[in-house]
Amino acid sequence: MLAEIIPDLYDYAGKKIFKPTKGKHRIFRPTFPMEMFLRVELKEKCDSFEDIRRFVDKCEYVSDEEQFNQKDYWMPPDEFEKVKKGDCEDFALWTWRQLIKMGYSCRFVVGYSGKYGSGHAWLTVTDKEKQYIFEPLASHMGLKMPRFSCIFSRPEISVEWDGNKIQYYEHTRKAWKPSFIKIISLLGEWFIFWIQFWIKVIFGFLLLPFYLILNMFKKRKEK
Repeated sequence: MLAEIIPDLYDYAGKKIFKPTKGKHRIFRPTFPMEMFLRVELKEKCDSFEDIRRFVDKCEYVSDEEQFNQKDYWMPPDEFEKVKKGDCEDFALWTWRQLIKMGYSCRFVVGYSGKYGSGHAWLTVTDKEKQYIFEPLASHMGLKMPRFSCIFSRPEISVEWDGNKIQYYEHTRKAWKPSFIKIISLLGEWFIFWIQFWIKVIFGFLLLPFYLILNMFKKRKEK
């Protein structure tokens, strides 16, 4: 979920603007005023990144067309909390609210992500003077992800709440020219992460039959 940002690759700070415009920032299409997403009350209380991960890991990704028969619908966080399903904006808005309540400096971000640059929403957060991409849809991959994960994330607009008012920021794409040593270092970190991830998945799959058998005996004893 958390990938440390590479400053030369990802425009974290951006440039403050008055408000996104429909003509220039077409990807930013909130269904309601942004203030509304901050006003609704939430019942779920998270005290750590791991608490957030556990909650969103139980939620289901569903497109807006399937759930609402609309091309784009940003669900209020309290609704998402009840139905536990939605798309990337819904996951990110709910997570944004939790991070704000936990006292973190964080932003809700819309931009482009993936190999083919599809529209996407995620968070950025500052923790212990380091900046991270926070990707709620990657909860199944664990809490920490390699830095190279942010290579395909290109922010366009980010939104920050300072406790009094909303601030908007416009981001630009950086021309990243890493050294050969830097690339090797990042790729090494990337491969180690994925090797460890698949070892855990395979090991968990092999242990699943034993877990089911033990659970069956446990239920029989309770009867």
